Amino acid sequence: MAQVRVRFNGAPVARKLRAAAARGVFLGAEHVLGVSDDRVPLDEDALQRSGMASVDEATLTAMVSYNTPYAVRQHEELTWRHAPGRTAKYLENSLNEERAQVDAIIAAQIRRALR
Repeated sequence: MAQVRVRFNGAPVARKLRAAAARGVFLGAEHVLGVSDDRVPLDEDALQRSGMASVDEATLTAMVSYNTPYAVRQHEELTWRHAPGRTAKYLENSLNEERAQVDAIIAAQIRRALR
């Protein structure tokens, strides 16, 4: 009977997978930002230019934000009029509608790391 000995180095694999997941989370956040940028209300496009995506690699948590004094009000005020294609809830709706795509982006990065 032949003997087979397998040695598994789990720590390096786990680090590689975590790095891939962090990259996927960041790319997912960038995707949501891009979709949101297409919907953000425009006046002088300062709001759109202030958008950014970031990731906390320790917790694998991403953040998409807009940094103007009126960003929250623009997002929440449902009674304001906007140019065609531009809406309130530009970030919330983008995230909710793109959830499956974000999952696919993260999964693709993890699959790529497993090759």
